[in-house]
Amino acid sequence: MENENCTMTYHNITYKCSIALALSIIGGKWKPLILWHLKDSVFRFGELKRTLDPITQKMLTKQLRELESDGLIFRNMYVQIPPKVEYSLTEKGLTVLPILEMISKWGANFCNLV
Repeated sequence: MENENCTMTYHNITYKCSIALALSIIGGKWKPLILWHLKDSVFRFGELKRTLDPITQKMLTKQLRELESDGLIFRNMYVQIPPKVEYSLTEKGLTVLPILEMISKWGANFCNLV
């Protein structure tokens, strides 16, 4: 496997496994779902919050900031009153979609595997 035994440093954290690095970036309860929903359209904060209910505002803000910091999503802020912010996938964010599609297919077939 490529990079399987490679040591990598990202955000001053050293990873000895590429899976550990990948999961630190896209893992967790909410990040994959945020990325999955952004695959087809642009979302405003409130729309994402409603779509991901029961996520809290604090957690959604945290996850969006981390995904933006990692370059997976783009935050477009419009200067108007009231303020308008939209989120979309970046080119880098689009690269995770095949992985999420495979996870989706695996999840749909999981009960048939047991």
